Amino acid sequence: MRALITGGRGFVGGHLTSHLTSHGDDVSVTDLEVDVTNFDQVLAAFEASQPEVVYHLAGLAHVGDSWGNPASLLSVNVVGTGVVLAAARALRNPPKVLVISSAEVYGKVTPEDLPLTEFSPVHPASPYAASKAAAELVAIQAAEGFGQDVVVVRPFNHIGPGQSPAFAVSAFAQRIVQAERLGSTSLIVGNLSSRRDFTDVRDVVAAYRLLGLSGVAGTVYNVCSGIDRSMEDVVTSLLERSEVDGDLVVDPALLRPVDVPVLLGSAQRLFQATGWTPTVAFSQTLDDVLASWRLAP
Repeated sequence: MRALITGGRGFVGGHLTSHLTSHGDDVSVTDLEVDVTNFDQVLAAFEASQPEVVYHLAGLAHVGDSWGNPASLLSVNVVGTGVVLAAARALRNPPKVLVISSAEVYGKVTPEDLPLTEFSPVHPASPYAASKAAAELVAIQAAEGFGQDVVVVRPFNHIGPGQSPAFAVSAFAQRIVQAERLGSTSLIVGNLSSRRDFTDVRDVVAAYRLLGLSGVAGTVYNVCSGIDRSMEDVVTSLLERSEVDGDLVVDPALLRPVDVPVLLGSAQRLFQATGWTPTVAFSQTLDDVLASWRLAP
């Protein structure tokens, strides 16, 4: 299958490229050299590769940073999605498009709301989440209004080797490795009370490929493990795998203006459509994240 990944040189894009290639797919990648808000640039990339499926990963993805640049966020994440969909429609043989959203669109929820399904209300609590919710509407409109083969994917938190330290678990691992090297007895952390549904990125990209094959147009799919873990438990588990034995120091600068207390999802719809289930143990993911930082200079 011919596949094109927008934003394909990032953390998820790299893992997705490796996964698709391992299954014999012909993969093309665009990244910063193609402005997803520029129709002509996107169309030229699509015409050159003639993809059968487009994995639209390009976008601004950091929740914390989104509070400082909402205008750019909306342009890239919402307008960019509309442009990608329009360029796909302009091809003689329009490809299927997977629009990668985020479970952050669910916003603040109560324990009674869990687990979150695709029918759960959407209440975005950050500019990033609002941009993803708007991009979803653009995608659903394209499916219903143009009859376009568009699938919306809501991944919950995904982690793994090679992730930027702008994201919590990778940042914790990086600080732990630095503490090991320096002999430090303290570790700087943010809010550890929040609970998240973590899935290994290698399982996430496997779900994306399956949805590229079998996802139903106009349908939203959660990608998640169905298990929520507190950030404190994650940090403790990482510390147990290290030589660091010290105090946790909360840095107020790492706290967000609004932090969603808990996210826990159900991937039942995804399982029914594709048979997907996570295969990488959480313990293995943490081992691999730490190992990747220990190999870093």
